[in-house]
Amino acid sequence: MIIEFFTSGFTTIMEMFQSGGIITYIITLIGIYGLITSIQKINYLRKITKIDTTEIMGTVTVAMDRGGAIEALKAISQYKNPVSKIISEALKIGYKNKTEVEEGMEQVFIVELSKMTNGLNILKTTIELSPFLGLIGTVIGIWTTFKSLGVNPDTAAMAEGIYIALITTIAGLAVAIVLLPLYTYIKGLIDKEMDKIELANKMTNWSYAVTKIKVEDNIPCALEALIEAEGIVNTREISEKDANIQISFKPSMLEKSITNIILEKCDVKSEIVESKLKQ
Repeated sequence: MIIEFFTSGFTTIMEMFQSGGIITYIITLIGIYGLITSIQKINYLRKITKIDTTEIMGTVTVAMDRGGAIEALKAISQYKNPVSKIISEALKIGYKNKTEVEEGMEQVFIVELSKMTNGLNILKTTIELSPFLGLIGTVIGIWTTFKSLGVNPDTAAMAEGIYIALITTIAGLAVAIVLLPLYTYIKGLIDKEMDKIELANKMTNWSYAVTKIKVEDNIPCALEALIEAEGIVNTREISEKDANIQISFKPSMLEKSITNIILEKCDVKSEIVESKLKQ
């Protein structure tokens, strides 16, 4: 009995589909396109939103204690979502100046937002357009029916014509009813990821940083250049295998990268060996 019920229902749907004419085919095609787009978008968004921001920042904190910003960059490279990419840019403070880091974060945000919202306007248009296409099909069908009745009046033919005309409206509404909840769900996933991005921006507002660098030559000049630089709190010479200067600075005030500060004043190359950022 169940099989007969589904078979009968499928047969009825196919008869309605065939009777609806070209408008029904158009509505079906855009409905299938909208459904495929929705499924792809949901799969992508579920993939990038399943990782919590606090989990990523926990990984950053552990890695930072172990080996600084470079180690943290390596540790979060496994996540590959918008939040981790924005945090990756924020970890480059010291290697880049404050403005460069902010621009990098903004560029990542724009690219990732584009990926998240790509195809969303088309899906919205599909939902809004489908009922109107169905209504057009109904109007055309009823107009055709009355036109034929003027030549050969028949109430049975009139009822059948109106029935066929209404099929397009049913198809249009069906597409909108199926796609609208999917669109709302997608918007919810995007809003959820946007909240995470906003949280990541707050959590990467580093208040203090300690960096160790290796200067090739003329250490006194490098120390003097760093002392004069905006945002540098403290500098001192150290004797380590891979580093000879330690710097403390405020990331929010760093107008130039550490290496550029030394290069511009002393014409000496330097390399950041370790950089630890703190909130």
